[in-house]
Amino acid sequence: MRNYFIYLLLLIQPQLLFAQHNSDSIIEIGKNYITLSPVVVDTKINVSTFVDRIKSDTSFYKSFKNLRTLGFTAINDIRMFDSHNQQTASLHSKTKQIRESNCRKMQTLEEFSTGDIFDNSHDFNYYTAQLYASLFFTKDSICNETNVVGSNQFDTKNKSGIDKHKEQLKMLFFNPGKRISGIPFMSNKTALFDETVAESYDMFLDKDFYNNFNCFVFTQKVKPGREGDVVVDEMKTWFDDSTFDVIARNYTLSFDAGFYDFKVSMEVKMTKFNNEFVPSLIRYNGNWKAIFKKRERGVFTATLYDFQD
Repeated sequence: MRNYFIYLLLLIQPQLLFAQHNSDSIIEIGKNYITLSPVVVDTKINVSTFVDRIKSDTSFYKSFKNLRTLGFTAINDIRMFDSHNQQTASLHSKTKQIRESNCRKMQTLEEFSTGDIFDNSHDFNYYTAQLYASLFFTKDSICNETNVVGSNQFDTKNKSGIDKHKEQLKMLFFNPGKRISGIPFMSNKTALFDETVAESYDMFLDKDFYNNFNCFVFTQKVKPGREGDVVVDEMKTWFDDSTFDVIARNYTLSFDAGFYDFKVSMEVKMTKFNNEFVPSLIRYNGNWKAIFKKRERGVFTATLYDFQD
């Protein structure tokens, strides 16, 4: 009798797994094939409208622009490594951004550095640290900024050298998955929803409760064997299910053009202050090489808190 039940279980189990697999629904929107979990199907969400909102999303970038209009405290941790994964330089600091009379300035409350993170002029020796500083540090008072997201979010015109490269990196940082011009051999491989790029991805839509928010979770993952056709290897985004604002995003980018290459992982979490989302945690782990520059392997973490008007 016992053997009979074991046999019956083995017979039924594949059918149960098949039924569970087919409880998901796959829909086609353009060249995008998106797998919906059963709980998403039950919400009866208009997936086409949802995808359109993802394509035109500015909430992720706006969350960072909100930082220009607020005071906050930040714990900054930057670490650089050699080819053997040995730490060669670092910076750990605590800074405070003060917002007064439509201007913002930064105070350094604590600072501890090792290795050659700084040069003799106390400027950063590393491109990774320079990028971090351009995002989160201010040397002088900056005035008359807003959190308005315009139609031209980034512009490389009239920029050259390191300033142009910083602007291009910000494009990848703030607009992962969108077409980015001006980067050799890569511009046509960043747009996740373009027909020629979308076919390289598996896409999934699910629901979750994350960071105290009810969320739609959208995952885009490159198909095996198609890695060389894209820049964004994987991106997972949590959207507020009522406003569709981005409240968290994890993504991995990689590319190899011969004379430059990179592999970067990012994690961003948001919190809400005065009914606006702002970043509360940013983690970066990157390995990149540009022409005429040494390879850099860097990790940085920014923890932001104590937001104030």
